Amino acid sequence: MNPKTLLLFDYDWDASGYARLAPAWPRESRGFDLFSFPSNTRLAWFDLDRYTERLAALARRRGWRAVSSQHEQFGALAAALLAERMGWPGTPVHAILACQHKLHARRLLAEVAPEANPAHWAPLEARYGGPVPEGLDYPLFVKPVKAAFSVLARTVDSRAALHAHTRFGRRELWVIRRLVEPFERIAHARLPQAGSAHRMMVESPVRAAQYNLDGYVWNGRLHAVGFTDSIMYPGTQAFMRFDTPSLLSAAAQGQALSVARRFLRAAGFTHGLFNMEFFHDAASGQLTVIEFNPRMASQFSDLYRRTLGVDLHAMALHLAHGRDPALAPRAAPLGGAASSLVYRAFGPATLPPAPRPEQEAALRAAEPEALYFHFPQTPSSVQRDLKWLQSTRYGIIHLHGRDADDLRARGERASRLLGWPVPFESTDGVTP
Repeated sequence: MNPKTLLLFDYDWDASGYARLAPAWPRESRGFDLFSFPSNTRLAWFDLDRYTERLAALARRRGWRAVSSQHEQFGALAAALLAERMGWPGTPVHAILACQHKLHARRLLAEVAPEANPAHWAPLEARYGGPVPEGLDYPLFVKPVKAAFSVLARTVDSRAALHAHTRFGRRELWVIRRLVEPFERIAHARLPQAGSAHRMMVESPVRAAQYNLDGYVWNGRLHAVGFTDSIMYPGTQAFMRFDTPSLLSAAAQGQALSVARRFLRAAGFTHGLFNMEFFHDAASGQLTVIEFNPRMASQFSDLYRRTLGVDLHAMALHLAHGRDPALAPRAAPLGGAASSLVYRAFGPATLPPAPRPEQEAALRAAEPEALYFHFPQTPSSVQRDLKWLQSTRYGIIHLHGRDADDLRARGERASRLLGWPVPFESTDGVTP
């Protein structure tokens, strides 16, 4: 039996992935839901230093010997702080900060791989809700310096659009500040040259297909696990599907690996799983980094397990205990292709009814190996999602097939069984 692991903020894919490994890997979980009442009331006083101090005091009594988290907002940084405090293996704190502070990451990328940065990027010189500066060239892609899940990230075509996008109600502004402040305190102390994360930044928009590189660093050496293709809902920046194996050329994959090696080395990322999101224009060969996530992209773990027999969650546990993740057991692949189908509504009127129990039972009978999530929505959560993300996600299904055609047929059938629209309307992967 392996030593006990502490898992922080392990929801959805992480809960599913670690549950599969539970017989061999005992673990305990800590964390809270950032967006559900009453759990999210903890945001009012949440402090990462105090949080990790309490966890450190509990560690010996609870028998924890390692910590891991794939949670972008708080978990990855909290795990790094706790691992550092306890002397456990973990991703260095400064590397987490360097990746998650998006403006600092752009500066770092400009030093080591300038060809992979957008043509223009800069801080938005305005406080939250403050006047939008004059003289900006549109269109622009605007995003928070510190955020997760593409919150408040979008393309704006004019000063009026940017002004409207950066207007926040009192309650919204409170939530935004409380989500950023725990990171801000640690970054101010440990990475002061990055500057405040309590702001937004702008970049040149990129029109190209979007991809992900997933891998890990062990003993300072980068190892690739795989690539996925990100397919958007037509005319939007909202993910409709993630497909593997990737259609990205071998040359472009090598290009992505070269950029990742240079950036992660400069960031001091010597240990842990990572995910690099990037654009690639096949016609010009231009690769543009979107961001580096200093943790596993949990949504893709199940896809690699289905197509490669590789389990990223098992690798995460090996890394947390200082073991070579290449030694994590592999399974026989289930199929030749796999997808994460993401179901979204772009307005309250397009949100379908929740599937009935008999519909969910029909899905389980037709696709017993499907991974299925339904996210019940409230009017307030729909309103928040539409403001922050321009869409609201109400469901996800993971499927595999013999090949891409078989996978599509299964996806269409699964969607019909639940009464949901089929997320196979576009295959160009191009964002507006």
